[in-house]
Amino acid sequence: MKQLQFPQQTKFYRGKVRDVYTISDKWLVMIASDRISAFDVILPRPIPYKGQVLNQIAAYMLKATRDICPNWLLETPAPNVAVGRKCIPFRVEMVVRGNLTGHAARTYASGKRELCGVPLPDGMKENDYFPTPIITPSTKAEVGHDEDISREEIIRRGIVNEADYARLEKYTLALFARGRELAAKRGLILVDTKYEFGKIDDTIYLMDEIHTPDSSRYFYAKGFEERQAKGEKQQQLSKEFVREWLIANNFMGKEGQTVPLMSDDWVETISKRYIELYEQVIGEPFHPQSLSDEETYQRALYAINNLEA
Repeated sequence: MKQLQFPQQTKFYRGKVRDVYTISDKWLVMIASDRISAFDVILPRPIPYKGQVLNQIAAYMLKATRDICPNWLLETPAPNVAVGRKCIPFRVEMVVRGNLTGHAARTYASGKRELCGVPLPDGMKENDYFPTPIITPSTKAEVGHDEDISREEIIRRGIVNEADYARLEKYTLALFARGRELAAKRGLILVDTKYEFGKIDDTIYLMDEIHTPDSSRYFYAKGFEERQAKGEKQQQLSKEFVREWLIANNFMGKEGQTVPLMSDDWVETISKRYIELYEQVIGEPFHPQSLSDEETYQRALYAINNLEA
């Protein structure tokens, strides 16, 4: 999608998968593109309808958790557009894990028994539940890779003060518990996810997307225990299958590595998997919508003007 220009626009930021416009220094227009990233690298081909999937799942989940924590979202005027409050972000991502999966599993397999200052129990198998969910934060990098960091280091370095961090932890665990409840109703297990927070004055707001396939990992609940007992791979809905494909093709975002070619069939497969997750998580059919850049712009502009009024 081309870069837009709004009246009273004060900033534009192009992230890995989103274009974010700041309006009058107090509103954000966030456009979820069809770009896809893995290992903090933008892959070369867009995924049809991915932006709409992300935006609509995030909007659904933000509305379903508003009683736990205030959030930034005010309106979704187009399938891939969200409009809301501009917050001053905390420079950490609150990663929360209910199972030993993904990065945590790779860390565990390497022999380490600590992640982000959190001890990991001995005797676990990949995908086992932790005794209780753990928070393994990472620094939020403007460019390049996010980095693991401990609670103690965050506070020591003044990235977040101790009082605010305690509130972030409380919100994170409560949001994850709600996410698991919502997933369970749909026959899913919310395995791990991340939350981003910011502040306006003294109020902490939940920002960005939540519980989407880009920020979260889901397993199918049916047959989970049987697969674990047999040591079989879990059936999952997440972006992990993209990471696994990249790893199998010798790419993990490291210097000197080349992103493998993405065939038309593979791009279509990824798109179908995102749509599958939408329908499974939301429990409703996905209705793809393709708007022109101009119509997307006009809908976002109309929403902004209503906020300003």
